[in-house]
Amino acid sequence: MADAKADLNGPREKERPPLVRIEALQKTYGSGPGEHRAIADISLDVDDGEFACIVGPSGCGKTTLLRCLSGLLPPSSGTVKISGKLVEGPPAEMALVFQEYNRSLFPWMSVYSNVAMPLKKRLRAKERDLVVNEALHAVGLEGTGNKYPWQLSGGMQQRVAIARAVAYRPAILLMDEPFASVDAQTRNELEDLILQVRHEYGVTILFVTHDIDEAVYMADRVVVLSKPPCSIVKILPVPLPRPRQQVATKQLPEYTHLRAEVYGMIVGHA
Repeated sequence: MADAKADLNGPREKERPPLVRIEALQKTYGSGPGEHRAIADISLDVDDGEFACIVGPSGCGKTTLLRCLSGLLPPSSGTVKISGKLVEGPPAEMALVFQEYNRSLFPWMSVYSNVAMPLKKRLRAKERDLVVNEALHAVGLEGTGNKYPWQLSGGMQQRVAIARAVAYRPAILLMDEPFASVDAQTRNELEDLILQVRHEYGVTILFVTHDIDEAVYMADRVVVLSKPPCSIVKILPVPLPRPRQQVATKQLPEYTHLRAEVYGMIVGHA
């Protein structure tokens, strides 16, 4: 069984304790005739600094899994640990970015205030100002601090949400289909932005997406889930060279092969 688990999690370059450890996680909603089993059994290790993308058939439980990891939803059984500590609520070292950027931002607050909000109890005003401006610069939003979210495009609003997460300086960033509501060009720009943020800040990222191209392009490993009640079908390492580029990377034969392999597994387990 130990060998099977090692194969499932893919080859590991370094023998060190994982930052995130998911063990035998299960999630069931309700009971009796109305019971719905969303997650069958998932075990997964994610290393410090790793970028893992989670994909699977529509409605397979990707978001449920992410909510269990974030402490927003208790698992029915099994555990989630960060640095060896059991997750029993939202961890202080974690930040989340969701798909609905227009619901995660406060429209009555300026861009600056939205980004600064989680820092009010952590930093003094002068330090907070430096961190917020640095985060806005990191996502290409210099000079927008006095604007309001409703004055910005959808892509720019999502950049504000990303800036807020970056300013918080999390060890782990959870992202739930964050680019699903933007156009294709903006999606590509935001993908590259996240790769840049990951490179500059060394943050560990767990990224849920329904887009296979996005997963293969961004990830170190792609975690493929089955239909519900979901389990892990396979975890694929993505040995594509970095830094990655939208055109050059997607023209590589290895990219095409990995994309086809992931697609085949999702269709076969839908």
